Amino acid sequence: MRKQSIERVAVVTGGNRGIGFEICRRLAEKGILVILTSRNEKLGLQAVEKLQKEELTVRYHPLDVDHAISVDNFKIFVEKEFGRCDILINNAGIFPDINPRERLPSIFDMDLEAIRKAMTTNVFGPILLCQAFTPLMKKNKYGRMVNISSGLGQLSDMNGGYPAYRISKTAINAVTRIFADELKNENILVNSMCPGWVKTDMGGPSAPRSVKEGADTAIWLATLPNGGPTGKFFRDRKEIPW
Repeated sequence: MRKQSIERVAVVTGGNRGIGFEICRRLAEKGILVILTSRNEKLGLQAVEKLQKEELTVRYHPLDVDHAISVDNFKIFVEKEFGRCDILINNAGIFPDINPRERLPSIFDMDLEAIRKAMTTNVFGPILLCQAFTPLMKKNKYGRMVNISSGLGQLSDMNGGYPAYRISKTAINAVTRIFADELKNENILVNSMCPGWVKTDMGGPSAPRSVKEGADTAIWLATLPNGGPTGKFFRDRKEIPW
């Protein structure tokens, strides 16, 4: 199969709704070919159709970040179809803690299975994807990886409650630091970002920030110039403590 001649290809996980969908839209508006992925194929195809109606260049491929086979199949598709992956945004994530409207989830009565689920989706999935697409980035001597984290994972301001989500987001920040250090001489920039409390299915209707505000820093990090920051944590385009 002949590979398409394109300048930049971006992969966005969990792109069918919320912040992920807005990231797909804004990257495509910059002329980047976006591969929108989601676990639910029907919802993913509907999301792509919406963006294509806006005359944006977006493709779809199913992806379940919880499963290595799904990641491997997706990697093969991207390599054969495009021969490159320039931008990886690990946006797919879950919030498995007890509904906060019922009571504040405590680590003392948290089921460990909830923590395992959070780690599988929020940490192990991004690791698999970073491993999968690093070779293509090295081959083309360019890469930008953005891990969607949260202020709830900041050790410098760690409180109780929501242990599964907090632990997974602290872990993804560690993953960011490790990948950034091992890729520091490859022109592959790896950063974490906190979108803030955003009006999404996860954030709920009471959240003060729009999806556009939540996606902005991810777009900025995804399009950093050569020599930009790496191994850092950002909110609203400003570095914040770990």
